[in-house]
Amino acid sequence: MSSRETLYGSIRASLGVTGGEPARRAAVAERLKAHPRGVIPARGQLAPRECVTLFAKMVEAANGSAELLANAADVPTAVAALLRRHNLPMQIRRGNDARLATLPWDNARTLEVSTGASDGGQLASISHAFAGVAETGTLIMTSGPDNPTTLNFLPDTHIIVVDAKDIAGDYETVWQRLREKFGTDALPRNINMITGPSRSADIAQILILGAHGPRRLHVLVVGQP
Repeated sequence: MSSRETLYGSIRASLGVTGGEPARRAAVAERLKAHPRGVIPARGQLAPRECVTLFAKMVEAANGSAELLANAADVPTAVAALLRRHNLPMQIRRGNDARLATLPWDNARTLEVSTGASDGGQLASISHAFAGVAETGTLIMTSGPDNPTTLNFLPDTHIIVVDAKDIAGDYETVWQRLREKFGTDALPRNINMITGPSRSADIAQILILGAHGPRRLHVLVVGQP
């Protein structure tokens, strides 16, 4: 018996069930089929333009920074400006995301762009988010070669591009979009939810940025909702 089987066996024993009861299995199947929506806070029930405004505000409240760009073509110069502002090398790592690949990187002539997952040697990375959640300023990142998960966690500075039209007021809307795009049986292996830079106050309640991930998060919101 594996440790997994031992764990679940202990839980079933404590509940007095076997896991094979028809009524319990039917209840689970019905819940998964119906996808019931959770409670949506009032601040998540906003018009699209208000969602973008709230999203940027919540990103900054979580120790991140947000910048609104009129066009995706403005991303390379915005990235270069951020790196210069923080005295960082003019180097950025991205995945194979087609939206990032087609950007006019040559507009930022001093910027060196490399492609692939991070091996921990890069100081800055850029990813494209699947969606943003206005109520908490959270970015929804789907794993895969387009936006490798290592780019979310290993570089010290993480830049995330999100289209304004992909910012939803609440989490429930994002879950529905994920199911519509990938299907219920083909979801990405990982879906990371990022709210601000990595931080911890476990020791003496002193806030430390970059405890187990990037200590700087900059979000580029592109276009109109």
